[in-house]
Amino acid sequence: MTAEKYSGMKYEPAPELANLAFDIIGKLGMYHVDAKRVAFVRSRGSKARRTLARIHGTPKIIQVATGTKAFYVVEVISEKFDRLSKDEQTKTIIHELMHIPANFGGGFRGHANYVNRDTVERAFREYRKSSE
Repeated sequence: MTAEKYSGMKYEPAPELANLAFDIIGKLGMYHVDAKRVAFVRSRGSKARRTLARIHGTPKIIQVATGTKAFYVVEVISEKFDRLSKDEQTKTIIHELMHIPANFGGGFRGHANYVNRDTVERAFREYRKSSE
């Protein structure tokens, strides 16, 4: 896949992040996440002010209409994400993967009760420990 431009934004695949996510999924036991149905894209040109990354899912109506299963795309905002340390990048990917619910159905887990600074930090410490 080559870089695509859409409405002032430029998108390109980020396979190195897929490799990191595969490692995170295995080491944190996130077995509900089907790594074959999660893609990673680096974007440039976003007007988002405080966003490092975001996750997109396939809505149920699209799944039903097209006869496909859920698929997720993690988009990292290059201008911000690429400046982070490797540890902060890893935490960001953990954060985005934590949004994927156990049913892997195209929806999301929210910030209020599941994906927050404490749960991400705890998961990151577990990941680092399992990487030693």
